Amino acid sequence: MNDLSTLQAAAFKTELAAARQLAARTGVAELDALQQVLTRSAGVAGLSRLLAERQARREHADQQAARRHASASAARTRGVGPGDSAWRAWFDGSARPNPGRCGLGAILEGPAGQRIELSRDGGHGNSSEAEYRALNAVLRAALEHGATDLLVLGDSQVVVDDVNAPDCASAPSLRALRAEALALLGQLPQARLRWIPRHKNSRADALSQRAVPPLTLEHEA
Repeated sequence: MNDLSTLQAAAFKTELAAARQLAARTGVAELDALQQVLTRSAGVAGLSRLLAERQARREHADQQAARRHASASAARTRGVGPGDSAWRAWFDGSARPNPGRCGLGAILEGPAGQRIELSRDGGHGNSSEAEYRALNAVLRAALEHGATDLLVLGDSQVVVDDVNAPDCASAPSLRALRAEALALLGQLPQARLRWIPRHKNSRADALSQRAVPPLTLEHEA
């Protein structure tokens, strides 16, 4: 049986709150209440699978934090601020309807005033696929223009979390696009991917919307 500290480390805040409410309402022990809540969250995959996946996510997050710390230390050595980057990129994608025709938008800016804008038809898919394709498009542009020390920004929590997740926790429907993104990032060793709020990504959003004309209603004859 799992101990309380193991379950608490795996649980999200909402699950911890639900377990406390369950314990208070029914009088069961905190350990039993949390196990019940996590078992419901696990569904058919089972509690053991959920705990293993969340442990893998924590280990991956720790590795990412260590890399960021090393990158920040190197930046301080070069005299660069912790939030600065030589190159920056923004990406966004849209689908009309969802799923439907995809629009890709991205911006790549360099330290010498370089500015590359992408606004492209992205084929057919849902909004997450469109956002992934936009990310991959701007990563290819970064490689083509010799970008180094790249910070990539996007408002898609799905894509940012999926790229940063361990393999066992990635979304099955997005794995081909994720594999492409990881291969591109592997050629950009100093690249970092970060989530930003939607209102800070308006330029890339506008480019993605421009790539796909608004839907028009067909009038009956």
